[in-house]
Amino acid sequence: MFVLELTYTAPIERVDAALQEHVAWLDEQYAAERFIAAGRKVPRDGGVILAAGVDRATVEQLVAEDPFSIAGVCDYRITEFVATTTAPALEGYREQLPS
Repeated sequence: MFVLELTYTAPIERVDAALQEHVAWLDEQYAAERFIAAGRKVPRDGGVILAAGVDRATVEQLVAEDPFSIAGVCDYRITEFVATTTAPALEGYREQLPS
């Protein structure tokens, strides 16, 4: 599983100009079952996305295709972790430690 942390690098007006396309891109990733949650950070200086069921190369490609990345309005920090425990509602996302 991956935590994708976005940090805005441009004025919020430029972020907002790319927001509609970014949300459409998010919707595509939900439909493809790659993302399980996303939202704005508070204060609004970026966002967070949880990605599951994909490998790092795929995540890096997705990040490159994000309209925010293309518009140059954010930087991404990608953190991979093994979700060995979850809330019951997220049981399907539990992972095993590599052997």
